[in-house]
Amino acid sequence: MKVDPAEPPEAADAEIGATVAALTADDLEPEKRRRLLGRLVGDVRRRGLGQMFRPKAAIRWMADVVADVAPHVPIRDLETLRRHHDGLEGDDLAERLVRNAARATAGVGAAGGGVASLEWAVTPTLLSAPVLLAAETVAVVAIELKLIGELHEVYGRSVAGTGGQKSAALIQSWSGGRGVNPLVPGVGVATVLGTAARKELQSSLLRRFGRNLTTMGPLLTGAAVAGYLNRRATQNLGEKLMKDLRR
Repeated sequence: MKVDPAEPPEAADAEIGATVAALTADDLEPEKRRRLLGRLVGDVRRRGLGQMFRPKAAIRWMADVVADVAPHVPIRDLETLRRHHDGLEGDDLAERLVRNAARATAGVGAAGGGVASLEWAVTPTLLSAPVLLAAETVAVVAIELKLIGELHEVYGRSVAGTGGQKSAALIQSWSGGRGVNPLVPGVGVATVLGTAARKELQSSLLRRFGRNLTTMGPLLTGAAVAGYLNRRATQNLGEKLMKDLRR
């Protein structure tokens, strides 16, 4: 894709949002997932390459990106979920969603590991490593935000509010690994994430970013380990939320 250097930030955000939304699908072929991740790497590089080499700035930057892409994450309602999953309901449907999301994040880890392996084998360079890790982290978080929203649908606790309010609630839920608290008044994403919630998000992103460092392992070991760790983390998040939402 040819990039216009004068492209406005809003257009860049829209491109990242569209790419991330496509990456959240749970039925992507490995090659298509790899292409989408490669496109996201390009989007991330255009939006803020310089900040990727300053750890604290990188985490703040990723928090901003997550806040920007969250409204683009497609959350299916209960009727659509049942139709897409052979009429399953309740815990059976929730378990299917968790399984599929875990496979999707494992696929992102494998795709990122594959890209990293190719780079190490052909043109060894650390230049693109921070960008790849940031792109993988954002993609995995988006998949898990979608899982959180859809688990709330399954258990009859749809996240209410405007698009910005829903996104903020999902991000808070992801950061804390818990269900959305309907008693917390919703406000805009930027407002919510400008307080303690932003610090919690940055802390959670830092842990996930560190886990994704396994992507940079030599040859295909990076792909295998990153895929396994992503799958396990998503599975744990989903199971924890299921318990929380049953209450």
